[in-house]
Amino acid sequence: MDYVKLVEVMRRLSIEAGAKIMEIYESDDFDVKVKSDESPVTAADEAADALISAGLRAAFPDVMLVTEEQSATHDTSGDTFLIVDPLDGTKEFIHRRGDFTVNIALVEGGVPTRGVVYAPAKSRMFYTDANGQSVEETGDLAVDQVGGLTPMSVSKADNTALMVVASKSHRDQTTDDYINKYSVKDMKSAGSSLKFCLVATGEADLYPRLGRTMEWDTAAGHAVLSGAGGSVVRFDDLKPLGYGKEDYANPFFIAHAPTVDLKDS
Repeated sequence: MDYVKLVEVMRRLSIEAGAKIMEIYESDDFDVKVKSDESPVTAADEAADALISAGLRAAFPDVMLVTEEQSATHDTSGDTFLIVDPLDGTKEFIHRRGDFTVNIALVEGGVPTRGVVYAPAKSRMFYTDANGQSVEETGDLAVDQVGGLTPMSVSKADNTALMVVASKSHRDQTTDDYINKYSVKDMKSAGSSLKFCLVATGEADLYPRLGRTMEWDTAAGHAVLSGAGGSVVRFDDLKPLGYGKEDYANPFFIAHAPTVDLKDS
């Protein structure tokens, strides 16, 4: 894989998709449909999916592509593929809360190695560079000009005063019971894969997810967190979260800075 080309293409497509999403987000109204799994989908999901899919297939025709909006027709063989959630946090989008992202990632041998997470409503862009180091880009986030790049690194956690981030739309008592096993200094809520990025920047130490997610929800954020020195492990056995599962469904997991003393499930 040409990582320099990959990063350029992922960054460009995320910005272009973000612009389409924001056109719809800022309109007076938009339709919301319900998919077979009862999850919502909007014209923004579909437009972003079409743009990103076309761009990735043109640039990398020999690499398997998995996207949320086309998942029913995907081949499930292989542990190396590009994977896309064109609009992660659709509920945040519908309620105009801003915590939604464009997620594009490369999985190699079952491990997310490169990824981009772009939050267009917040003008925040996180991605892994060609060497696998995670950076946050600041500035105008223009397609034709890269702004300032700040290397990202996870925190050195204080286990007597942890910073925890949890889902804004999927918080439940089971999650709270697990968080209560830790000494928590402060708690944040965030939507979409921004939670991974908050751990990656050191703004949070721990993100437990005790609920259903799919690989396209997590791969890009997982790659960004890994590139900042963090880890994502299964909740049940604390082994690394792997990708390329037959149905693309994740088990419960914990994203964290390595200095966090993880508690048993």
